[in-house]
Amino acid sequence: MSYEQRLMAMKNMLKKKAPTEEVKQEKKTKPKAPPYEKEWLKAGLIKEENDYGIVYKKVIHYDENYFHGNKRLGDLQKTIEQWSNFQGEHPLALEENTKLVFFDTETTGLKGAGTLIFLLGFMEKTATGFEMTQYVLPGPDHEVAFLFASNFWKERMTVVTYNGKSFDMPQVETRWTMNRNELPPLKQHHQIDLLHGARRVWKAELNTFKLTAIEEAELHFHREGDIPGHLAPIIYQDAVKSGDATTLMKVLKHNEWDILSLVTLYIRATQLVLENEIPETATTHMNIGKWFSDLKNYEEGALFFEQVIQKYGKNHPLTHYHYGFILKRNEAYEQALHAFDVAANQLLGRERMIALEEVAKLQEHRFKDFKAALAVTEQASLLVTADDTLTHRFRLRMQKEFAKREMRLRKKIFPGKAQ
Repeated sequence: MSYEQRLMAMKNMLKKKAPTEEVKQEKKTKPKAPPYEKEWLKAGLIKEENDYGIVYKKVIHYDENYFHGNKRLGDLQKTIEQWSNFQGEHPLALEENTKLVFFDTETTGLKGAGTLIFLLGFMEKTATGFEMTQYVLPGPDHEVAFLFASNFWKERMTVVTYNGKSFDMPQVETRWTMNRNELPPLKQHHQIDLLHGARRVWKAELNTFKLTAIEEAELHFHREGDIPGHLAPIIYQDAVKSGDATTLMKVLKHNEWDILSLVTLYIRATQLVLENEIPETATTHMNIGKWFSDLKNYEEGALFFEQVIQKYGKNHPLTHYHYGFILKRNEAYEQALHAFDVAANQLLGRERMIALEEVAKLQEHRFKDFKAALAVTEQASLLVTADDTLTHRFRLRMQKEFAKREMRLRKKIFPGKAQ
């Protein structure tokens, strides 16, 4: 065979398709029901099957006139309407055209890839009232079916939680990732975390922001016969091992109370934030005004501050302090000077130093009263050195600022003289 013939033969061999090996992918069979199914059904759970396996659930219906503590569930409709009419942005605001769901989980641990969610609790408003659905994980082999039942893959929702941004939803995302080859993609949901809202509204009012403490203080709901939350994983593991779901139902009750509190706490927080005529403590009212101010909704913030000042006068100087910045921004300099002066004379610590600085700024730059500005600056220089509640870093910064201001003011008052 000539060289040309051998070259053509090699070319023909390259053109031939390499035989493909058929890779047989075994379709995963649906896991069987656990041996303790009868006991769990007898305890009050309902069996639900989907394409991935089995999940057990409990469904509870509530009338609109059902009260949880001192709040009626049916008042949620007014809350929804209030946020629909709200103009602007707020962390508690609902997202239009999304289903509203109140959500809470129970897990086998706090972190780690081995932590499983064993209870998913949802509550939704229906045409006639409210429906709560709690899904219970039969075992690890049914986790895909369990997560699929949540419908978090189906549509974007507004999900209301308590610490859900830091815990519940990241746990869902982790477990979804672990099973991503079998599950549909997880939707990105609009989240409202009421823990963040509670901290903003009741800052300096409550010693703890545990949900049970909020329930008692603001919802007037007191749990009776509740299990401690840290026992929930142990109870679940025992129910899987022994098959006895009697105590497990108490975990579901604990979860039920958590979710009912989410609904009523959302109603309560909305009343405080959007119905500013409701009487409340000066600190809470001020906190809400500060929240609006931080969101750059200065008009709403000012309304809350003004109500506190109208009712309490100079007896709540921290409100004057926060209001002063809005007045200054609105170029109401005389009112701002008065607000900061009240704060400077009655507050302590960091706020007092900043209030004194603001008084000095206004006197120097707006009213051109250099002597008054110098007197305030000298006073502040003494106080910032003596105040042991200030952080070292803040003290150094303010000492430097006051020293620069004092030197500048002395040059303006005594031009041409050595300082």
